[in-house]
Amino acid sequence: MAKRNGGIIGKVNTPTTSTATGVWRLQDQFNAKKNSIWPSPPIPVEYLVVAGGGGGGGTIAGGGGAGGYRTASEFNLEIATNYTVTVGAGGAGGAGGVDNSNGVAGSNSVFSTITSAGGGYGAGGGNGGDGGSGGGGARTAPSGGAGNTPSTSPSQGNNGSAGGGDNFGGAGGGASAVGGAGFGTTGGNGGDGSASSITGPSVTYAGGGGGGSRGGTGGTGGSGGGGNGNGAGNGFVGTANTGGGGGGGAYTGTYYGGGTAGSGIVILKYPDSFTISNPGGGLTISTPGAAGGFKISSITAGTGNIQLN
Repeated sequence: MAKRNGGIIGKVNTPTTSTATGVWRLQDQFNAKKNSIWPSPPIPVEYLVVAGGGGGGGTIAGGGGAGGYRTASEFNLEIATNYTVTVGAGGAGGAGGVDNSNGVAGSNSVFSTITSAGGGYGAGGGNGGDGGSGGGGARTAPSGGAGNTPSTSPSQGNNGSAGGGDNFGGAGGGASAVGGAGFGTTGGNGGDGSASSITGPSVTYAGGGGGGSRGGTGGTGGSGGGGNGNGAGNGFVGTANTGGGGGGGAYTGTYYGGGTAGSGIVILKYPDSFTISNPGGGLTISTPGAAGGFKISSITAGTGNIQLN
């Protein structure tokens, strides 16, 4: 068959008339391109989602569990589409001045379909609370709270430890380790968190809170923002935007309260040709200048929607 200008004479591109779902007629394609509504491919985004930690309990109490820690790359976002984001608050510590005062569980952090569970509360009485990581048990509790609750794969956190002997509180679990065991009049050490390099330098998040004690030594908070327990006062607070659990409070003849936990954070890394916006407001977003072909947006508070444009 003869050719003309590199093409086959008589070969005609016939537009489809199909109306099947997902099939674009040729004229529809021309019109979409003309009006700048031709669909764009999804954009891969790396995320880190850390929930708020659990508050430490009061009076020889357990440290709070760390907020759930979830991270992955290649999460696809569509252009100019709303995605929900929530940064979970850290739970309050158990009240001082009273016995058996539990801390408050942390709040969930959310990015689109990804939810990290708030940390379990540190107990002032009974077992620690379940959560992203479990809270530590009170002084006579048989167990700490369960971590990775609800279950995710990979795991978002670890169990808290038990209190013991009426003299020390258990510790909150962290993203990479269970809460440590106490002994004598020394509270358990909080479980360590997990390190992330999503922002460039390695930063550790989601450490468990240390247990309190009866006039002895409080447990050390886990790396990643966990608050120390106390043997002579209130439990120490977890670090903001790390999901660290609060420390457990002491008893010295005075009932001491637990430490408030650290809030969570959502971090997104995406190609630098795009921008993240917050239609409708409600979120606190920081996006430093691009580096290495990527932008990184840290969302440190609030609830709202984001769009990639």
